[in-house]
Amino acid sequence: MVVTLLYYRMPQQKQRVWLLLIASCYFYMSFVPKYLLILAGTIVIDYVAGIVIGSSEGRKRKAWLTVSIIVNVGILVFFKYTNFFLDTVAPAIKPLFPHAHIPYLDIVLPIGLSFHTFQAMSYTIEVYRGKQPPERNFIVYALYVMFYPQLVAGPIERPQNILPQLHERKEYKWDNVKEGLARMLWGFFKKVVIADRLSLVVDYAYGHTGLSPWAMWVGAMFYSFQIYCDFSGYSDIALGAARVMGVKLMENFKQPYISRSITEFWTRWHISLSSWFRDYVYIPLGGSRKSEIRRKINVFIVFLLSGIWHGANFTFIIWGMLHGLLVTLLPNRGSKKARLWSAVLFGIINFLVVTLCWVFFRAQSVGVAISYLKGMFAIGKGVTFYGLNTMEMWLCVLLVGILMVREYKFRRHLIRSDAGFAAYCAVMVAACYFLGVFGENQFIYFQF
Repeated sequence: MVVTLLYYRMPQQKQRVWLLLIASCYFYMSFVPKYLLILAGTIVIDYVAGIVIGSSEGRKRKAWLTVSIIVNVGILVFFKYTNFFLDTVAPAIKPLFPHAHIPYLDIVLPIGLSFHTFQAMSYTIEVYRGKQPPERNFIVYALYVMFYPQLVAGPIERPQNILPQLHERKEYKWDNVKEGLARMLWGFFKKVVIADRLSLVVDYAYGHTGLSPWAMWVGAMFYSFQIYCDFSGYSDIALGAARVMGVKLMENFKQPYISRSITEFWTRWHISLSSWFRDYVYIPLGGSRKSEIRRKINVFIVFLLSGIWHGANFTFIIWGMLHGLLVTLLPNRGSKKARLWSAVLFGIINFLVVTLCWVFFRAQSVGVAISYLKGMFAIGKGVTFYGLNTMEMWLCVLLVGILMVREYKFRRHLIRSDAGFAAYCAVMVAACYFLGVFGENQFIYFQF
């Protein structure tokens, strides 16, 4: 609120850029202050690389692009995967060297590392391809990487969208403020009211044994909505906070659970990441320009890398591989001409398949995931309890219903009437205050 008010009081765009960069640094330092130095180091390297790439030819351009990618990927791999690698190789080394001590590094993962690393890489790659002129203003480029609304959990932006907006002085528009605040409130509602309340059921289901298959199915399906409301809720807050200042970020979700195939699902879920892998991995690998077998291999590689991107755990790798297999083996039923009953049927089937895959994403280990899946299909009795009383469970169901209606029928966030906007704000604030679950539940994607 303070930053936005100061933002509109400053007459020059240069002053606004400085303000947003300082605010972004303060925001990032509120987690682990010293990690700002890592981010600053990569920003300097990528800034220089972009200028050299833009003014050079031949091998020098490729060399600087390689330096930029190695630095960014190297930092990501070190912080995110070092201990995972050590834990993986330790069982193989121990029999050969029984007295060897495998160190475990005391590393805290910088928040949002995967997001701003990919955003920085997209800049140097686009400059190398000639689709983006190098940014000469260091402060503007630093803000492109560090813009606080989407710094820690996306969406992963492209330089063509953000950099021009950072040079343009945005005039104050009441409609932008209304649209941004309304979207932020909807994002808060999805997070603290829906996602965090559903997490009570999900945590109980994954934390207890002896539950009935129905209870485990409910826990798994609630997790599908929990992770959607948690992640898309953050995206709504990010897009809303930027919109208040006149900046337009890309959409990251488009009703993914109405998809009729896994392929369509990935055109609607985490769009900024899906499009990033498409443009910078799938197409360079050959895309669909070669044989059908090669295309499927390329798709599988993309989803494998997507699983690895999400976390240093075999559960994420298996989750990515499952989606890769489903996309390559199952038909794409994304036609808009499908009959209603067919769309509903395949939509339900697709949701259930996605829900089963989410089990690996949510579980702490592969063993836990397999055990949970076995419980979902077990024949026999168990305890049918969800961790909440009947009234609270019906509230969860009602909230999912409100989500579906709001997301699929009323997609606009701009409320033209000032009275209607004020009423909406009052209702949403009251709903968050009285129905919200306020604990220590961070946004799920902060860990990535």
